[in-house]
Amino acid sequence: MAQQKTASATPAKAWDKRGWRAHPRIQMPDYPDASAVAAVEAQLAKYPPLVFAGEARRLKASLAEVALGQAFLLQGGDCAESFTEFSADNIRDTFKVMLQMAVVLTWGAQLPVVKVGRVAGQFAKPRSAPTEKIGDSELPSYRGDIINGFDFTPEARIPDPQRMLSAYTQAAASLNLLRAFSTGGYADMHRVQSWISDFTGGAEAARYRDIADHISDAMAFMAAAGVTAETAHDLGKVDFYTSHEALLLEYEEALARIDSTTGLPVAGSGHMIWIGDRTRQIDGAHVEFARGVQNPIGLKCGPSISDSDFRTLLTKLNPDNEAGRLTLIARFGAGSVGDHLPRLIKAVQEEGANVVWSCDPMHGNTIKAASGYKTRPFDSVLREVREFFAVHRAEGSIPGGVHFEMTGQDVTECTGGVRAVTDEDLSSRYHTACDPRLNASQSLELAFLVAEELRTRRRDRSREAKAV
Repeated sequence: MAQQKTASATPAKAWDKRGWRAHPRIQMPDYPDASAVAAVEAQLAKYPPLVFAGEARRLKASLAEVALGQAFLLQGGDCAESFTEFSADNIRDTFKVMLQMAVVLTWGAQLPVVKVGRVAGQFAKPRSAPTEKIGDSELPSYRGDIINGFDFTPEARIPDPQRMLSAYTQAAASLNLLRAFSTGGYADMHRVQSWISDFTGGAEAARYRDIADHISDAMAFMAAAGVTAETAHDLGKVDFYTSHEALLLEYEEALARIDSTTGLPVAGSGHMIWIGDRTRQIDGAHVEFARGVQNPIGLKCGPSISDSDFRTLLTKLNPDNEAGRLTLIARFGAGSVGDHLPRLIKAVQEEGANVVWSCDPMHGNTIKAASGYKTRPFDSVLREVREFFAVHRAEGSIPGGVHFEMTGQDVTECTGGVRAVTDEDLSSRYHTACDPRLNASQSLELAFLVAEELRTRRRDRSREAKAV
């Protein structure tokens, strides 16, 4: 392996938060009234940031541990947050499922789990086509509630800058509730363990009962030893971070701030932002904006990414090769991981780049069911995760995390899982505004299966260490 770089090969170019405007803009709306956009941006610029630089730095430090194989990343949440579906119950239910998943993954990896939600900012979505057609009518595509409306009417599909203010308000309310859940006792480890036992109590989830029993035994031992939320306060709270795709750059620029501690720019819209597979052009507006803020940055890597662009992005997005700064989110589709991931791992190793590798098994496995609904088969999602682990094992690299589109609601959007959602079931509770999400049961089941992969990896490493 090449010696790791300690500094960028070339000095980073000067950056300011408006600089992206001189670069090609992709997947962003053309607002009909420029003065209305400017007025909203000016108003947002006066609002407090949604997150703070110190929080982003803590997340970066935790992700640095993930890069070293000393922690594991769980990133999950809504495909696209909705104004109409927004409620305290929905936030609570998704947070609850992520806590359960994190405990199961902690058991499997025997490592801390870094918890990052796709929440409080995931309002914009890239689309494969600029328009969509229903019958004889063709209208601009729905691009997320921060941009336009879901209803298939000409009025709803006009980009409206006022929606940025609504998104900010909803994000602030979501963060307020999440902070309360994280520190107010709702995240008590013993409570989470009892939720897991509830899931494995059903006959369909019996295969996971052994893991749940091991977790229960560990919690009982700690309680007997006097380690409870009352005596060890960390058991009653968690660190929970927010993330979203930084797609609408007018919104991102307005919320960017200068950190008073370091004097460096930070994205105030979320703890972690990522660049999508459709907007990672090396000279594009999204890369230009993301390279300058100090937050952890994610980069979606799909089958079309070239080796040369990939290597350029490694340096451009992380010029100082800072551990925890850059998370590479692989999204290839089941059956295709082996065709693409090894060459990217090789490039990282040759460049000596400090990165977190994460697996997004959702976006490459979207199909259209016979019923006409977009769906994702659970078995395909699981297969891609397993392929991700297998390739990293073969390449001597670290599989650092997983990235799921999921919800705590009992939806029927992805087929399969222990409760066997079928194509015929999709219409009963298909609520997503964009892409299909794993429901609560499927999300927790996937955590159990990933935990088994992590446990296998841990045992293999232990055997290798003993053999040396």
